[in-house]
Amino acid sequence: MLYLLLAILSSSMIAIIMRISADKVSANVSMLAVNYTVCTLLSAAYAGFDLISPEISGFSLSTWLGIISGFFYLGGFVLFQTSTRRNGVVLTSVFMKLGLLVPIVVSVIAFREFPTAVQTLGFFLAVFAIVLINLKKENTKKGMGFGLLLLLLTGGGGDAIAKIFERLAPAALSDQYLFYTFGMALFLSILLVLYKKEHPGLPELFFGAVIGVPNFFSSKFLLGALTKLPAVVVFPSFSVGTMLLVTLTGVIVFKERLSKLQWFALTTIIAALILLNI
Repeated sequence: MLYLLLAILSSSMIAIIMRISADKVSANVSMLAVNYTVCTLLSAAYAGFDLISPEISGFSLSTWLGIISGFFYLGGFVLFQTSTRRNGVVLTSVFMKLGLLVPIVVSVIAFREFPTAVQTLGFFLAVFAIVLINLKKENTKKGMGFGLLLLLLTGGGGDAIAKIFERLAPAALSDQYLFYTFGMALFLSILLVLYKKEHPGLPELFFGAVIGVPNFFSSKFLLGALTKLPAVVVFPSFSVGTMLLVTLTGVIVFKERLSKLQWFALTTIIAALILLNI
């Protein structure tokens, strides 16, 4: 449970820092690349810079899974930006967050991790809360199609790979796995920076470095939580727990105002968290 709480706290810090940086950063991909640079360096340090598999093939399962996960990490970011332009932020945010369905399905089908009746109720409450808290008065284009489905699959793909790693690869190689995850995401983000011809400045460098620290620990603690708790508890709790903490921070620190419906959604989130962890 401690790992899950620390993962939620780290993930919330990412969202809060990005909220602060929103009007200060213009080259978002460059900030992302700096963030992945910090994550890659931290994972290498935690791995003791022992990053080459001892296997004859030169690549272990953790390495390949990390590389695939890196594609999902950056792919989710690119699809999120594209979908926001086409479908608006509400639909995009909902489908991105509903990506938690992917690792749950993988866990149930591939690893036979079946939730209890109470946890199932908590799971559906969590999904309901995700949709509910994103209901805002906003004009969105009617683009519910393949693009949003792909966003959902990509958004949950990285978490699904993390679950596969937890079940099939040695836990001792978790930092190696994270190194290749962030390393691949860094490589792809650098290509995207060059393609977009972005010129990062001090804000991108500063906020990218600051975001990189909680981003690394969010992934590290999430892996730790998966070794202690079932996926049907970890992923919904991680998602709605982060939403709860970020929303309350917005109300208290940034003086944001919530509708009655969103306050009801927060109450639903609390209920979902209780049921998921009974």
